[in-house]
Amino acid sequence: MQLGLIGLGKMGGNMAERLRLGGHQVVGFDFNAEAVARLTASGNVGASTLEDLVKKLKGRKAIWIMVPQGDPVDQTIAKLVPLLNPGDILIDGGNSNYKDTMRRYREVKDKGFQFVDVGTSGGVWGLKEGYSMMIGGDEEPVNYLRPIFETLAPAADKGWGRVGPGGAGHFVKMIHNGIEYGMMQAYAEGFTILEKKEELDLNLPQIAQIWRYGSVVRSWLLDLTADALTKNPALEGLEAFVEDSGEGRWTVFEAIELNVSAPVITESLMRRIRSREDNNFTDRMLAIMRSEFGGHAVKKD
Repeated sequence: MQLGLIGLGKMGGNMAERLRLGGHQVVGFDFNAEAVARLTASGNVGASTLEDLVKKLKGRKAIWIMVPQGDPVDQTIAKLVPLLNPGDILIDGGNSNYKDTMRRYREVKDKGFQFVDVGTSGGVWGLKEGYSMMIGGDEEPVNYLRPIFETLAPAADKGWGRVGPGGAGHFVKMIHNGIEYGMMQAYAEGFTILEKKEELDLNLPQIAQIWRYGSVVRSWLLDLTADALTKNPALEGLEAFVEDSGEGRWTVFEAIELNVSAPVITESLMRRIRSREDNNFTDRMLAIMRSEFGGHAVKKD
């Protein structure tokens, strides 16, 4: 099966390679000419423009968009729509806000095309392990794309599925990422407590390896954590600065709108934001208040 792919970064490039190995042909475009050259060298087909990409796709066209969420997605769709035929399929495999996806689904459908949203998880490991895909959209285009999903997934019958109508895939992926925030925060706090118990001289890489087998807290995330600790037990050379993709924020906003208590996910997001504050004003305020009401000592620069 042939697939158009827009966005040949690390994840997009790995997806193209997994599809090639699975017997599918990818026609890919990226504004980075080197990325297109790598795609061509691997045995797939490179395109110099969006128009060139569409021309190289035969029959019913399916184009997977892997660009940053927001305006880049809208701009890409706007450029593609005039080039398509009725029934062609646009797929958003990035981390778009599900509300934007629902709007795009309606707009694309009104123009006579199909729109499928795929919440995609797997990161840089997807080439080897396969991708988890949470899919939203009409049943017909999803079924048409089944060979693509079966190839990208960890197995043909595992790790992917249509979870609902347009927008559902990105909604489920949003919640997936919110859960991920909480899991990461719990692991980080637990290992920090272990690290601080200096009199026991605990070996964190060893403990992580022990927990990987038979423990109720074992997970792929723990596998990756154990590997990272083995490479750098003291986390040398790293800054305490943690970014967020935005989906954790959206999860918290959604929880508030639905009157759902989600303190773990919310606090894990707050901790990420806190990590970016150097000598933050909040902690200085806390220190001065303790000084005022209790006479506690205040550290000064």
